[in-house]
Amino acid sequence: MFNTFSAMLLAGTVLVAAPVMAQEITVWDWKSGDPAAAAYYEKAKTDFEAAHSGVTIKYVMQPLDQYYTLLGTALSSNAGPDLFLMNGGAQAKARIPALLKLNDKVADLEKTVVGWPEFTGADGGIYAIPLSIQGFVIYYNKKLYKDAGLDPENPPKTWADLTKVCAAIKAKGAVPCFSMGNKEGYGAEFWFSEMAANQWTAQQQQDFADGKLKWSSPQVKAILQSWVDANKAGWFQDGPNSTTKFMDEYESFMRGEAANTIGLISDVAHWKQFDDFLGADNDGVFRMPSPTVAADKKEGDPMLPVSGGIGYGINKASANADLALEFARELASPAPMQIFFSDTGAIASNTGVDTTKVESQAAKSILGWLKTYGVPTAHANATAKELEEWHRQSQLLLNGDATVDAAAARMDAVQADARK
Repeated sequence: MFNTFSAMLLAGTVLVAAPVMAQEITVWDWKSGDPAAAAYYEKAKTDFEAAHSGVTIKYVMQPLDQYYTLLGTALSSNAGPDLFLMNGGAQAKARIPALLKLNDKVADLEKTVVGWPEFTGADGGIYAIPLSIQGFVIYYNKKLYKDAGLDPENPPKTWADLTKVCAAIKAKGAVPCFSMGNKEGYGAEFWFSEMAANQWTAQQQQDFADGKLKWSSPQVKAILQSWVDANKAGWFQDGPNSTTKFMDEYESFMRGEAANTIGLISDVAHWKQFDDFLGADNDGVFRMPSPTVAADKKEGDPMLPVSGGIGYGINKASANADLALEFARELASPAPMQIFFSDTGAIASNTGVDTTKVESQAAKSILGWLKTYGVPTAHANATAKELEEWHRQSQLLLNGDATVDAAAARMDAVQADARK
C-alpha cells in the first residue's frame, strides 16, 4: 500500500512539475496598430489565447512603406515572424519559398472563404489564408460634380462620358479631375488594372498572368498610352510623382481638392472612410470605363478589378508553425471577420459575414457589383520585379522622360528575366 501511495504521490509530483509550456506567436503586419482594426485584432487574440492555455499572441506592426524590405531581411536571417501579412498577387507569390504550403490544412475553409487565387503558386499550392477581397472603383465628390454643371446622380459609363466630365471639371478650374499619387508607383498600378479590366479579354488576362502577353503588345501599350494621355490632358493635379498614394492622394480627395480618385473597396481609401469624411450623401462611386472595350466586354457597362486582398501566411521555418496556422484560421473566422467588416469597412473573404445591414449606398453598390462584374486585377498577376520596374517607368512616362515604346521595351526585358 505504501508503494502504491508513493507511486501516486510521485505521479502527482511529476504532473505538478510539468506545467503547460508558454509559447509566443509573433505576428507581423501593417494594420494591427490601426485604431479602426483594433477590435478585430483584439477579438482574434482574446478568443485564441482563451482556447490555447499558455499561448500568447504578439502583434508587431511594421511601417507599410518599409514592410517588405524588413520582412525580407528577417526571413533571410531566419529571424522572421511565425505569421505575416501580405498583399495578394505578386507580393505573396514572391515569398512562396519562405511559406508553408497549406492545401491539406485549409481544405475545409475553401468552402466558406474566397480570394485564394492571389495566394496560390504556380504549383497549385495555397500559401496564405485570405482576409479580404480587394478591388478598385472610382469614388467621386457629388458636390464638385454639381458645381461643374454635371449630374451627380449620373456618373460616367463610357470613356467619352469620363472625358466630358474631366473637361467640365477642368473648365470650372477649382480642382483637378483626379487626385493621383504616384510617388511610390502605386497610382500606376491602380490605373493599369482599371484599364485592363475592360480593354482585355479573359484570355488576354490569363496570358498576361502566364507571362505570354508582352508589355510591347498592342493591348498593354494601349494602357501605357492612356496613362500618358490622361496626364497630358490635365486630368491629374500637378506633381503626381511627388504625391504619395497612401495617404496624400486620398487626404486631398477627402478635403474636396479633387473630383475623383481611384480608390479601394477594402481596408483604407474606401467607401467607409470616404462616407465619413465627405458625408454618405456626397460620396459617389462608379466603375471606371476605358478608351477601348474588349470583344467579351460591353460598352457602357464597365467591369471591376477584384482579387484576394490581404492574407496571412505561415513562416515554414517557424518552430510554432502549427499554432501559427491555427491563429491564421482564427483571424479569418466569422466572429472576428464580422468586426473587421463592421469597423473597418473591409470586404471580408469569409462569406459567412453578414453584409445585409450596411447602410452606405456606396457599399451597397460595390457589394452588388461583386456578384457579376468582377474580373482579375491585372497588376496583381505581374511579377514583383515587373511591378518594381513599372513603378519606375510610370514615373518616367509622366515626366516625359520615356516614350511608351521605350517603356514597353524595358518592361519586356524585365518580364522575360523575371519569368525565366
